[in-house]
Amino acid sequence: MGAGLPHRPGDPAADVVVVATPPSAVPRVLRDAQARGLGAVYTDVASTKGRLLAEAEAAGCDLATYVPGHPLAGGESSGPAAARGSLFAGRSWALCPHPATSPKTLAAVAELVRLCGAEAVLLPATAHDRVAAAVSHAPHLVSSALAARFADADETTLSLVGQGLRDVTRIAGGASGLWRDILEQNADAVATVLEQLVEDLAMAAAALRGRGGAAGDPPTDPLTDLLVRGNRGRELIVRARDAKVESLAA
Repeated sequence: MGAGLPHRPGDPAADVVVVATPPSAVPRVLRDAQARGLGAVYTDVASTKGRLLAEAEAAGCDLATYVPGHPLAGGESSGPAAARGSLFAGRSWALCPHPATSPKTLAAVAELVRLCGAEAVLLPATAHDRVAAAVSHAPHLVSSALAARFADADETTLSLVGQGLRDVTRIAGGASGLWRDILEQNADAVATVLEQLVEDLAMAAAALRGRGGAAGDPPTDPLTDLLVRGNRGRELIVRARDAKVESLAA
């Protein structure tokens, strides 16, 4: 994929225009692009959908030619230097068409997803935001909260940091301004997941202090229950990833 060239007056309209901005800017940029006739079909790559779609509708955007999209291919790096040709290969790419979106528009964006090597997943915007809060947005905040414990760490502490901590704090390196925008755009869904996590962590802390159950009692104590549920969740996550890898290799 090349960087392309700036659009100039008189240039033909693009087949597909991809709006790649922070979520809060998408409705304005989409409206302006449509007003200028830059393309036949429009999509975006923002990681929130519900509020964005409502604001696009309120702004008078042409929803018949627009499919909100979200490739699940982000990382801790950003900017042109982080680009690579295989970025979307084997990744899920959420598409959240509005009822007004035309079948032709959806087909064009789905073809773009296919050409990028990704797998299109169609779902409503509200469902997308609920799932994205669980699989992306809340995990980012959790990673940031853990990494923040080390913002003033001394050399002795840092000398003992191993791969486990590096793994769970990797995504905390994401651009803070962009992530603030993402979290605010999906605030309610993210807050719900965080409240559930707080409940689990509070239970674990109480168990460790001897008030939430006797740590060490077999599988009925709260601490063991959390660890076992974590094992099960991790197993399902890995299994889903492996199944996708196998399907790509087939």
